[in-house]
Amino acid sequence: MMHRDPSFRNPKTWSLAALLIAALAGCATVATVPAPPPTPTGDVVETLHGVEIADPYRWLEDQESPETRAWIETQNAYTDTVLDPLPGQQALRERFAELLKIDVVTTPTARGGRYFFSKRGADQDLYVIYVREGIDGEDRVLIDPHPLSEDHTVSVNLMDVSDDGTLLAYGVREGGQDEVTVRFHDVDRGQDLPDVLAKGRYFGVSIAQDKRTLYYTRHGEAGPRVYRHVVGDDPAKDRIVFGEGYGPDKILFAGLSENGRYLVAHVLYGSSADKTEIHVNDLRGKRGFRPVVTDVDARFFATVAGDTLVIRTNWQAENGRILAVAAGNPSRGAWREIVPEHDQRVMEGFSAVGGRLFVQYLDDVKSHLEAFDLAGNSIGAIRFDTLGTVGSVSGRWDADEAFFRFESFHVPDTVYRYVPSTGERQIWTQLDVPIDAERFEVKQVWFTSRDGTRVPMFLVHERGVALDGSNPTLLTGYGGFTASLTPSFSSSALVWAEQGGVYAVANLRGGGEFGEAWHRAGMRENKQNVFDDFIAAAEWLIDNKYTRPDKLAIRGGSNGGLLVGAVMNQRPELFGAVICSYPLLDMLRYHQFLVARYWVPEYGSSEDPEQFRYLKAYSPYHNVTPGTGYPAVLFISGDGDTRVAPLHARKMTALVQAANGGERPVLLRYHIKAGHSGGKPISQTIDDLTESYSFLLWQLGEL
Repeated sequence: MMHRDPSFRNPKTWSLAALLIAALAGCATVATVPAPPPTPTGDVVETLHGVEIADPYRWLEDQESPETRAWIETQNAYTDTVLDPLPGQQALRERFAELLKIDVVTTPTARGGRYFFSKRGADQDLYVIYVREGIDGEDRVLIDPHPLSEDHTVSVNLMDVSDDGTLLAYGVREGGQDEVTVRFHDVDRGQDLPDVLAKGRYFGVSIAQDKRTLYYTRHGEAGPRVYRHVVGDDPAKDRIVFGEGYGPDKILFAGLSENGRYLVAHVLYGSSADKTEIHVNDLRGKRGFRPVVTDVDARFFATVAGDTLVIRTNWQAENGRILAVAAGNPSRGAWREIVPEHDQRVMEGFSAVGGRLFVQYLDDVKSHLEAFDLAGNSIGAIRFDTLGTVGSVSGRWDADEAFFRFESFHVPDTVYRYVPSTGERQIWTQLDVPIDAERFEVKQVWFTSRDGTRVPMFLVHERGVALDGSNPTLLTGYGGFTASLTPSFSSSALVWAEQGGVYAVANLRGGGEFGEAWHRAGMRENKQNVFDDFIAAAEWLIDNKYTRPDKLAIRGGSNGGLLVGAVMNQRPELFGAVICSYPLLDMLRYHQFLVARYWVPEYGSSEDPEQFRYLKAYSPYHNVTPGTGYPAVLFISGDGDTRVAPLHARKMTALVQAANGGERPVLLRYHIKAGHSGGKPISQTIDDLTESYSFLLWQLGEL
């Protein structure tokens, strides 16, 4: 049952709101916060499983309606009124610019004696695609996105390169949206081909050895499909080669083996990938795709090393193991285990490079990289003395050359060129960041959650920090989808520490830090464990005199936005400020928008009576309590988020503003041309960080 009262669409209300903003403009000071503009409510009520659910801001789900657009404009103006006068922003902006306006180079892709990579110069907003002729050759610009948009909101990304290094596939991304337009570039001639794959959500493009045949995966309304395209043909006539029958709740990606013989397709049953199918097509034969695994409730990922299919799985091994089978005859009876499960380390991934399998492990959330041959014999490890993250090794199976990354919170990202046969490594590129790494301390601590589970957390701060409870502290986490939060270089962490603060990253259940059991302990009906872990992390920081509630801020994005949205309802008195960006917040309707069906295996769905019960119990939008003195909140979202519908942030902002019984501000920063992740010009990133940190430092009493 659902009904609504259309009288809320009153243009006079919008006129009053506009007048309010105009009257308040320029009046805000650090001590005085004007009341938020009123948001009209609708009388929408649904009955789900016998329970009436009010949704007074349902009308804000319509992103393109004139009323919603006017509301967005009003909210942005209100946020400007409150935040623009804050002092100290120029100094923050200059420091972020020092750390971020530097030369940044990605890990290269080696093909045909050439090296392809993306680079953003210190004076540039966006990454430019380059090619280097030989290991010591000159760099040449291939694709520069800066001329594509005046405001630098159109970006490009490298998707694939042909074996001989003469043909490149790249994506063109507008306003941070996940959808891209795929183009192809003749490297020798320096010009694009006429072929263009229309804007869509692509999960991989592979260029065959003949350079005339392309395979790509595109997700449409009916579901994901793998297509075959011949250069010069009309893409509208491209033939589907795999995927028929899979619905929009499945994720599919496919890629060619290095030798061009095998096309390997993975079908994920949602983003959590509780179940994965693998299918292989030997393109030299006529049998088409053969199933490798379709009937096991576990995660599988495969790559081809020569003619061997190498498979990583958590099937009968919660910490992960590696199997192998002939790619041309991948029947289960022929599978053999080559790297068994480790009882202490969690297998995060592997790469088949230089005739070796480089396996990436986590040992108490510390990175470890070990090499094996195809018989499963250990043949060495890549180690670093500093606590940090060793990135996965990239390269080709038949080449004695590889690349990998190392970084930590205070150690800038460094890319190494590595020779597998000798173990020799040298720096390919290193971030030149103006920091004094010795000034900071990075350590791992452990705390106990509500149910007695021990949970780790990383802390970053200046050496000799006083434990007197007065430090401004920023706590963040994620807790979902097997994502592991390992130490990675963070300008945000360093700037916060330079302000005398403590930066904390909690490794919550729901992530992959301790294998599948850790993940399952924080998903679906166990999601409350994630929130309990985060609350326990905050309490540990307070109990150990790092900070106190009025000096403690929390921040989270996407699933992490759900996290901070939930805990600010459950323990509002524990935090002084909250940044909630690109979040999921209406957990009873989330699955109805954009690609959110992917996440039902992780969260559950309100369509199921039992899952409805636990979703309603924590759904942030449905647990806002009128009269509560909420911490200061800055919600962040924007039109370009085509992954998590920005309606979550819009509805939650309106609801918390109306319900707030305290004096702290509840704000929304809504970007018109920004997406869920990536694609932003660096100048906008700097502005966004400056605004967020100004907000936090103000609310924690540091301005």
